[in-house]
Amino acid sequence: MESIEILVLGTARDWLAEGHRVMLATVVRTWGSSPRPVGSMMALRDDGRAVGSVSGGCIEDDLIHCYTRAFGDVEMPRGAPALVRYGVSADEAHRFGLPCGGTLELVLEFEPVEALLAELLGSLERGLLVRRVLSVDDGQVLLFSTALPEALQFDGRILVNTLGPGYRMLLIGAGALAEYLATMALFNGFRVTVCDPRTEYRSSWAVAGTEIVTGMPDDEVLAFKPDMRSCVIALSHDPKLDDLALLAALHSPAFYVGAIGSRRNDRNRRDRFIDHFDESESSLQRLRGPVGIYIGSKTPAEIAVSIMAEVLATKNGVKLTPAQSVACAKNEHDAALDTA
Repeated sequence: MESIEILVLGTARDWLAEGHRVMLATVVRTWGSSPRPVGSMMALRDDGRAVGSVSGGCIEDDLIHCYTRAFGDVEMPRGAPALVRYGVSADEAHRFGLPCGGTLELVLEFEPVEALLAELLGSLERGLLVRRVLSVDDGQVLLFSTALPEALQFDGRILVNTLGPGYRMLLIGAGALAEYLATMALFNGFRVTVCDPRTEYRSSWAVAGTEIVTGMPDDEVLAFKPDMRSCVIALSHDPKLDDLALLAALHSPAFYVGAIGSRRNDRNRRDRFIDHFDESESSLQRLRGPVGIYIGSKTPAEIAVSIMAEVLATKNGVKLTPAQSVACAKNEHDAALDTA
């Protein structure tokens, strides 16, 4: 499954190519609680069809009523982008389903240029990071290549939105747990690559939409070229496959690197890295293990939920407490049994 930004932009490009009028809506500011974060996008076609989301649904309905002919003879405006705000009053917030007096502001682009959307999508599909700069005064759009992700910026006149390739996940090991985790990652917009040189494991792999690679995991990590939108997770339980791959990933910009295993296996792994690969407790702080948020998971499906939750929390900048980790929770559980 492709990222929602690529889906919105790609659909807008296709609609324009078919001869439709298209409006792009982007959330540029929020106050209080908001159903969707800054940067969320929606494409709206002149006949009322829509893709993407800027709220829980009520604002989308209002945009369809106000800017399309779905419920009348309304013509989509032309000209410079517009700035609209929802939820200014308590009554309006309630009407549009905004929680706790939340307010959000949207920039509406009435005449996106098909060629520029195609150029932007081409860069994103090649794995590039692109800064899209929109002038609200006249609707002019400029595209610039950039090296680092940046938060959306809007000063009332200029909207700067850095768009990057979709998030990627590399899984080491093609077992049952990897199948559940890959499925969840796909539904969350990740491109998933699974590495397993063992024929007996990958021959039964059945998750459509993933890429299978068969080289040694450390070589495949290097070929994968992890960036700030990548995560690498070792699931094979085999140190011959996991260890060198994890070391390569730890020395990359990947936002998440982790491995499955018991607390004892995790400690043994860290000791091996320190004793034989010149790592230190400090250099291993980025290594997550045992991976996942503690939810008392037992089955492969439940463990995959736990891991995916930790990956998403890390991706979204949520600071997890030690008490939420699998190791800490199990240590506390063991201590409670010892004192019972």
